[in-house]
Amino acid sequence: MSQPVMLRRPAERDERPARHRDVLSDQGIGWIGAHGGAGASTLTRLLGGTDVGCRWPDPAIGEPARVAVVGRTGLDGLRAVSRALNAMREGRHPAGMWLVGVVLIADAPGRLPAPLLGRIRLLRAIAPVHRVPWIASYRVGVEPKQLPRQLARLAALAEARPGRGTR
Repeated sequence: MSQPVMLRRPAERDERPARHRDVLSDQGIGWIGAHGGAGASTLTRLLGGTDVGCRWPDPAIGEPARVAVVGRTGLDGLRAVSRALNAMREGRHPAGMWLVGVVLIADAPGRLPAPLLGRIRLLRAIAPVHRVPWIASYRVGVEPKQLPRQLARLAALAEARPGRGTR
């Protein structure tokens, strides 16, 4: 008696196009709001880039790999920035994302109280910090005649080529 022969069905060829792995874009900068009202939308309007919102950039839609975490200089804003940086330290962000700095936007005119300055010093030990002063005209939707020098520096950061910053 002959041995039974196992017949195999030919493997079906997958006609679907090969899907490229989702990756963050190496173009532009993403402004991550550490909290609502941080100023990411304003920075996007003034300097370009992508307003990522209060989340990490999404590789599925090719958002920028280079990011800056944006927060206000009040206690709650500084705490939110600290939480975002801690999440990055723990690796809870998309692969390939890298931090170019923290942007702190003044929450009121005048000097900051010592306890808030101390928190900013701690943030500076972790990442480059860029402070944006209070711009009263923005409250009523009026563009200032000249941007503060701090925003000009941020514009240079937003246009910088990949390879700079903190991964």
